[in-house]
Amino acid sequence: MRLACCAYSYRDLLTSRKMSLQDFIRTCAEMGLDGVELTAYYFPNTERATLNEVKRTCFQYGMHISGTAVGNNFAQADPAKRREHVEMTKQWIDNAVILGAPCIRVFAGPVPEGHTEDEAFGWVVECLREVIDYGAQRGVVVALENHHGITATAEQVLRIYRAVQNPWFGLNLDLGNFTGDIYGQFEQLAPYVVTTHAKTHYRGNNGKHVEVDYERALRILQKAGYRGYVSIEYEYTEPAEQAVPRFARHLRQILQRIA
Repeated sequence: MRLACCAYSYRDLLTSRKMSLQDFIRTCAEMGLDGVELTAYYFPNTERATLNEVKRTCFQYGMHISGTAVGNNFAQADPAKRREHVEMTKQWIDNAVILGAPCIRVFAGPVPEGHTEDEAFGWVVECLREVIDYGAQRGVVVALENHHGITATAEQVLRIYRAVQNPWFGLNLDLGNFTGDIYGQFEQLAPYVVTTHAKTHYRGNNGKHVEVDYERALRILQKAGYRGYVSIEYEYTEPAEQAVPRFARHLRQILQRIA
């Protein structure tokens, strides 16, 4: 397994323009990470020159681009809105090709008011099939994240995964987005994981934040044969500038122990 960081971890600095994507890439290189996930939200634009510059910066610092990530919602009741998000995701698949990113992270979405989960499930599966076919033609894997809504539990995620069944489709296991028996849910999804997000904490049944046991979590992934990226997605209370390097050291020590 390799260690990476999502641009989302530095969202406050990136959004305020106190940090550029190039600064983020350099920061990750200085931490000794292997790669970066370049979240769509933080690109100033998607002109070819901008994408090329980001790609060149990654090459300059020896950083792999583990993937890109978009903020889509395929569970919207309005067909026009779903079409808009499908086309946006396709555009980011094209951007991933330019960047040299092998994977794109997508969401499913919440059940819209006045509709059922079965309806939302159908819309999501239809949209996923289209963007996965598009990704397959361009060599980009589509990874669905367990991100609340109709992907709040492992059972819900597996229902979607089994309905789609495509070699260019896998799961982005967010290790901080489940509640309840999170490790049991990790075990259910581990065979289908193609990339991950590593948060420091998850929300327990009492609503309080609990630290993820990464020795246990990463051993579950290891047992399932996972060899991809463990991508830090920091969301807790301390500023990212202090917390992310410390968390990276913690994860690196665990990866060295279980290697």
